[in-house]
Formats: sequence, C-alpha cells, structure tokens
Amino acid sequence: MTEGILALLASIPLVTIFILMVGLRWPAVKAMPVALGITILLALFIWKTPLNWVLASGLNGMVVMLKIILIVFGALTLLFTLKESGALDVINQGFSTISPDRRVQTIIIAWLFGSFIEGAAGFGVPAALVAPLLLSLGFPALAAVMVALIANTTAVAFGTVGTPTLIGIGSTLNTPEILKTLSERGLTYSGFISEVGDWTAIIHAITGSLIPLIMVVVLTRFFGEKKSIKEGLAIWPYAIFSGLCFVVPYLVVALLLGPEFPSLLGGLIGLFILIPLTKAGFLKPKQVWDFPAKEKWETNWSGSISFPNIIPKGKLSLIKAWTPYAFIGLILVLTRVSFLPFSNWIKSVKITASSLFGTTVNTDFDPLNNSGVLPFMLIALLCIPFFNMNKKQVSLAWGDAVKRIKGPFLALFFAVPMVQIMMISGTNDNGFHSMPISMAVYMADVFRNAWPLVDAFVGALGAFMSGSNTVSNMLFSLLQYSVADNLGISHIIVVSLQNVGGSLGNMINVQKIITACAVVGLIGVEGLIIKRSIIPMTVAILITGIVGYILISFVVPGLF
Repeated sequence: MTEGILALLASIPLVTIFILMVGLRWPAVKAMPVALGITILLALFIWKTPLNWVLASGLNGMVVMLKIILIVFGALTLLFTLKESGALDVINQGFSTISPDRRVQTIIIAWLFGSFIEGAAGFGVPAALVAPLLLSLGFPALAAVMVALIANTTAVAFGTVGTPTLIGIGSTLNTPEILKTLSERGLTYSGFISEVGDWTAIIHAITGSLIPLIMVVVLTRFFGEKKSIKEGLAIWPYAIFSGLCFVVPYLVVALLLGPEFPSLLGGLIGLFILIPLTKAGFLKPKQVWDFPAKEKWETNWSGSISFPNIIPKGKLSLIKAWTPYAFIGLILVLTRVSFLPFSNWIKSVKITASSLFGTTVNTDFDPLNNSGVLPFMLIALLCIPFFNMNKKQVSLAWGDAVKRIKGPFLALFFAVPMVQIMMISGTNDNGFHSMPISMAVYMADVFRNAWPLVDAFVGALGAFMSGSNTVSNMLFSLLQYSVADNLGISHIIVVSLQNVGGSLGNMINVQKIITACAVVGLIGVEGLIIKRSIIPMTVAILITGIVGYILISFVVPGLF
C-alpha cells in the first residue's frame, strides 16, 4: 500500500470530524464517537494493530481524559462559587471604574484578565467568563463574544497551568523512538518539552504583541457607529503597550519557570502594570469611544440573557474579591517550582499501572498534582466560609459546574482515546507507520521546505475541529515532529508552531464559540462569528508562519 493511500485512509477520522461538525453542524459529543469508531476499525483491519494494543492505548486515553476533566471541573467550581458569592460582581465593578472607553475596557478585561483566567483555568472558561463581564458593562452580546475569542489566543498554549504543552504535547511525543533519538542527541524528554515551551513563548510573544490592536480594530469595524477601522487603529500606542505588558512577563516566566506559569503570571503582572498606568492617563486615548445607542444596534447584536447583580453579604472589598485568585497563583507557584519540596510531596501520591493488557503501554494518575484538585477545588471549598456563603449558594455553584462539565466530558471521553489509538497504530506486523506519521510522510512530500509557513494552520485546524488546543496538540504533535524529521528541520520549532497555531485557532473554535454564545444568550450567529474571525486569525497565523520560517532558515537552523 502506497504512502499516499495510507495518508488518505489515516485522514478519514479527521475528515469525518470536519464534515460532521462543520458541514452538518453536529456537536462534538455526537461527532467524536463516530470518529473514534472509524479510528478503531482502521487500526484493527487496515493497520492490523493487535487488539490488546488498541485496548491499552484506549485505556491510557481514558486516564489522560480524566486528568483534563478534573482540571475543567475544578476551574468551573471556582468560577461559579465566585459568581454566587458576589465576588465576580465586585471584580466587574472594579473594571468599570478604570475607563469609560470601550476599547480600553476590552483590552483590560478580554486581553489581560482573560489571559490570567486562561492560565488558571482554560478549556473555554475565559471566554465564558469574559463575555458575561463585558455584557454586564453594556457591550452588545455579539461584540462581547467576538473580542473574548480573539483575546483568548496567546495565553492558550500555557492555559490551565500549561496543559496544552505539558499534556497535549508532552503525553503525545513520549514514544520509545523519540526518547531514543533525544538520548542520542544528549537531550532529556523533559528538556525537549521545556524547549518547545520556550520557543512557543518566543513566537507567541511576537504575534501576541499585536493581538490587542487586532482585537480593537475588529471591535470598531463591526460594532462602531461609523464601522471604522481607523477608530481602532487610533489607540495603537495603548494597544501595543498593553500587548507588551502581557507578553514580556509571559516570555520571561516561560524561559525561567517553564510552561506552567507564563499565562497566569503574565496576565496578573500585566494587570498590575496596565491598570494603574491607565488610571494615571498613560497613553490613554483622549477621545472616548463607545457603541452607538441601543436603538441603533443591529438585531443580531443582542442576546436573550441578562446578568443581574448578585449582592454579596456584607461589604465585600475589591481586594477580598480578588483574594481567591491571588491564592491560586501562590499555591500553583509553590507546588510547581522544582527548587521547593512541595512539588515532590504532591507527586508522591500516585496511582500507576504498567504493561496494560500485556503491552509496554503504561499510565499513571497523581491527583494532588492535578490543578483541578489543588488548588481549584481546594480554593472553591475555602471560599465558602471566606465569603460566608449559605447552602443554597454552594449548591447552585457546584450544581452549575456539574451541568457544564457534561459536554466537555463526553467529547473528551471519545476524542482523547481516539488520539491515543491513532498514535499507537504503528504497532503492527505490516511495517506501516502510525496514522499521524503516514500523513506526515505524505504531507512532507507535498509541502517540503514551505512547511513552516503552513504549520500553524494545521494546529488551528485541529483546534477548530476538536474544540481544544490540548486535543489539537494530541492529534498533530506527532505528525509535526515526523514532518520535521522527514524534512531535516528543527523539531522544536515545528512542534512549537503547532502549539501556537492551535492557540490562534481558538478564534474559530466551534465549541468555545457555542459556549460563549450560550452564556450571553446568542442563538444562530456561530457561522457569522466564524466568518468574521477567520480574517484576524489568518493574519495572525501568517505572521506566525513567517516568523517560524525565519527562525528555522536563518536564526536557529541547527536547533534540534
């Protein structure tokens, strides 16, 4: 069987996802089971992968899925706990006093606060939180969703304490062949993943410094009374500075501390820098920009949901409202840095299973090292006495979290094992490459030295289809690594471009669009959002591709 036919067969699960989710508009919870079934059939009957290997990789995928779901659930419990306590409303009021200019509010809330939330929670939580915050400030629902999605990009590669990089890439490339290659090069696997994180941050920092400007240009073009791009470009000094307020600490943290903290600390530091300077008038636009009067709004701008204020018991200060997030950052730092003993302590509680179904596939689960448990659920529980919450408030918060987790759970329940089976399909007596490598060999022949220019589009496609940069990295990291291997170019840069592309693909991420629309009551505008967001996403990815090409060809041509 030729490589072209193998690549075509290997692409069937991905094409199926695209047709079902994009063409037929099936939700992921329906599309992913079909794709998983096709993947299993291909592995068993075309690749002739032994059944015990399919079962082992599927079970390992379930464990990886459980790790992700715990993170999402922990983030949701914290979010809804803060909402029911009234802390989110206090935080919102604090934002509204900084500036009446909608462009400034967009940058501070969607870009910096959203990036901080992405670093702590991820998995759609930032857009689901930022959009209602903007809506409560008087933004049209459609505008709130669009800017929330555009802003939720640069931070995504290191979202949820580095999950897309550490799990999305880290759990995918940990194969015997790659470990052997790295060993021959004098590299450790953890060192390799750390370098991928470093270069992801470097590439993202270049593109990310422009994201706030792109975001406000989209805002004024589609939601201003004059429909003018110039009104967005008018605050370019403030927009570029706000981009740097995030990406500079983001890059420094990535290089010094690794993939877990760049987004969380970058967003937090950026807020501490930009908010006081904005209040002091630094680079603040002289002319205040606002939306037209509500009677002039287009019919598809408004949603059906309003967010009444939840009055907290007693007087809740802004500092007290922010305290849970401060403790999240503190606990994450204390338990993740290697030079303190806490990291080893929480990792010592671990459940392991080796040689699953008689294969060499191993799996493990360390619950205390999962950020969904520590610190998210812990802080959510501590918030109950801290904010003097009653049983009804607690019940509503945790009940909402349980309801919201069902969709991601079902989608990931099928998506993650599918990815694991695709990766392990290379274990066969036919001599066939695994499915991702089969596609990689063929694609490398087609694009050859132009690959860095299209690399990030592959990551964006994965995020668009799967609803997650983590899953996109699971789908395509091995493919990207194999393409780099075949072309003889930097594996680290190529995989990093995949990571960056998956992050930028969040602008048209179907699942996150649906989620964000749901929380502001928008119905039937998903296609319009995708249509409008494709332009800024394409611009950002083209810049990324050019940066990647320059790095590989001229700056670090010898980098592994």
